[in-house]
Amino acid sequence: MNSNSNCNIFFPPEWYPQSCVQLTWPHEGTDWAGSLDETIGCFAAIAKAISRTERLLVVAPRIEPVRALLGDSGRIIFREIDTNDTWARDHGGISVLKDGRPTVYDFTFNGWGMKFAANLDNLITRRLFASSTFAPGIACEQIPLVLEGGSIETDGGGTLLVTASCLESANRNEHLSRAELEQCLGRLFGARRILWLNHGRLIGDDTDGHIDTLARFCSDSTIVYVRCDDPSDPHFEELRLMEEELRGFVRDDGQPYRLVPLPLPACVEHDGERLPATYANFLITNRAVLMPLYDAPTDELAMHIIRELFPGREATGINCLPLVRQHGSLHCVSMQYPEGFII
Repeated sequence: MNSNSNCNIFFPPEWYPQSCVQLTWPHEGTDWAGSLDETIGCFAAIAKAISRTERLLVVAPRIEPVRALLGDSGRIIFREIDTNDTWARDHGGISVLKDGRPTVYDFTFNGWGMKFAANLDNLITRRLFASSTFAPGIACEQIPLVLEGGSIETDGGGTLLVTASCLESANRNEHLSRAELEQCLGRLFGARRILWLNHGRLIGDDTDGHIDTLARFCSDSTIVYVRCDDPSDPHFEELRLMEEELRGFVRDDGQPYRLVPLPLPACVEHDGERLPATYANFLITNRAVLMPLYDAPTDELAMHIIRELFPGREATGINCLPLVRQHGSLHCVSMQYPEGFII
């Protein structure tokens, strides 16, 4: 659990003040081609919700159609870059402060263990730097480690929450032992503690169990997580074991975490396939929490829980059925950059 750390590195949590959120736009060359209009409508709803309170960075191979849809309010930065797909959480840069200096880590993105093409998406962050998107003086570090933003959660105080199924999966960094992975994460993120979940999975998840589909820090003392209350559901046992693991974790001061369960959405399917719908895949912005909804009976309860967890932010629900049909959701398509990172 403990790892070598560098106390001069601060990895901001998602509730830290933000300068911008990135969306990488769907287009006809992606897997969204068969439902492109519906998917673009969902992205537009997310984009408008973000840009009401902060700046938005839109990456797309052709910017003009997106500009025509969203308008040019001055809150939106458009960058024309070729892309494979739209999952900005995983190909986007990950932001830290090193001795107070803003730094963007550009990890290797290989399509979640070489499951999907990622040759263009792996270049997006460095091409954003080449297009002067980031503020002067921001450093960009190429990191020869396969790591996706959806696979790590931080409390902002030196603790990371991760899943073994993802970080130790084949075709990512299988040459590294858990101890070696902890050393890398400690050195890169200033992590003093790494909490490993060995259980928890969602049917249809292509990421090998990203933490942002299962459990999230809401503060340095609160973790919200997915719980299944139906013993007949195939998720029940794995999520029960995950809950037991979470109950065994303690904070840096030795106190237990406040654990808040989110319901597992009722069976969300498309063409007979169970989809990895999860309310844990929300996005925290400066003044709001954007919440994925699925036209499920549990939507209202999940919204109520999120409102209670983030009383200072507006809870905004967005129908993410188009996204989950490609096995992701709202947090997966977005990546925030902290205050001062984007010009």
